[in-house]
Amino acid sequence: MPQDQIHTISTSTIKVESTARITLTPSDLELLFLEYVQMGLLFPHPTPPQLTTLLNHTTSPTIIHHLKTSLHRTLHFFPTLVGRLATARSDSGDSTCFFLDCGHAEGGALFVHADGSALTVADVNESSDSGPGVVPSLFPLPGARNNEGASLPLLAVQVTELADGLFVGWTVNHLVADGTAFWIFLNSWAEISRGSSGESISRPPILSRDQVNLDLCGVKDIFIRDQHLIAAEKNNSTADEELSERVFRLTKEKVRKLKATANEEMPDGNGKISSLQAVIALLWRAIIRCRLVPAGEDTTFEIPMGARQRMSPPLPDEYFGNAVFPGVVTLDAGEISEHGLGWTAWQINRMVASASGPEKVKEFYSSWAKEPKFLQFDAIPTNHFILINSPRFDVYGNDFGWGPPVAARSGGGSSFDGRITVSAGLEEGSLDVEVCLLKETLSAIAEDVEFMDFVTVEN
Repeated sequence: MPQDQIHTISTSTIKVESTARITLTPSDLELLFLEYVQMGLLFPHPTPPQLTTLLNHTTSPTIIHHLKTSLHRTLHFFPTLVGRLATARSDSGDSTCFFLDCGHAEGGALFVHADGSALTVADVNESSDSGPGVVPSLFPLPGARNNEGASLPLLAVQVTELADGLFVGWTVNHLVADGTAFWIFLNSWAEISRGSSGESISRPPILSRDQVNLDLCGVKDIFIRDQHLIAAEKNNSTADEELSERVFRLTKEKVRKLKATANEEMPDGNGKISSLQAVIALLWRAIIRCRLVPAGEDTTFEIPMGARQRMSPPLPDEYFGNAVFPGVVTLDAGEISEHGLGWTAWQINRMVASASGPEKVKEFYSSWAKEPKFLQFDAIPTNHFILINSPRFDVYGNDFGWGPPVAARSGGGSSFDGRITVSAGLEEGSLDVEVCLLKETLSAIAEDVEFMDFVTVEN
């Protein structure tokens, strides 16, 4: 499906006033050289009565104007999204501190209105290829990297009008927020769009990150030595691989069955294996089988661990920044194949349990501040997989005034062989698993009997 079926109608910059200077933490800074995050929601067109009610309530002439105006009102509560990345040099001249300047003269969020009237909701929903398909053209700022936030907007939103619906796609600098924080922003935008006065929101963000650095690193501002930045820049490249994406759906009944199967295979686990851990194990085993990874070769699954609830005292969910640290499980491919679903899921469960205290959080933050290590998807080894997103995020609750979305999609930002995006499905209790892998691996997984027994292919 050619990308030239989508045309830009207009672009504008949304500004709000702020003087805030937002310190960045190790959990933010480790993402400095990654691409911006791209996610989006697919909606049917509002019915004529819904559109009349929506526009009469807000006095907007069109739905595009309404979305832009409600976004503007939402950004007053989230000024970090309209700032720019800024730097300060150390007194010694050999280190750099990165921060977010919310009052930057050239700041503002980018709003793009695009025409995709040659396409339908079904066209977008059935497009699964991350390369030449239509999905990448639904997102602004393709290829932007977080370290380019000094000259690029930290948030760009593209609303594409389809023949029978809308696609709202956003590209956001990952230094600004993690998934927990950004979905709260989206929920707030939807809340204001539905008709909130805009004078307050139900979950106002906590913007300052100073205390996190002071508590966990002993300093407010973190300076990174030039040698670490130069080395990371040299390792930063764009992978030239033929990747594909596909969404697999697990119904509520299949999720329950999978979780029960994993726990039955590990009776000593006392039923502690979660649905997500069982899903990861199912997919991990399928990939290893399809790639014929030999016994004796290690394979790794990296799961972002939420730091908010693991800190002492805990950080509120409304903390608007990144608060995660890596949880890593490395296993022998032969053991994964030999021991089965329950055993693999139990290894994931053990890793999660071992990272339950505040000590692990402090260890990550303090060690990173002393010896920075940047996450770079370009350099990920073969058979290393990373989980993105979480089924805890309120994806399908984003009703902008005419009903919930019918699908969620990732853009091409930070795509790599091994990106696994899991989110709650449209049906309560179901899960959507968006898999980005080499084309031949993804084709083989769609034929894997054990895996396909639990899932359906959405596109």
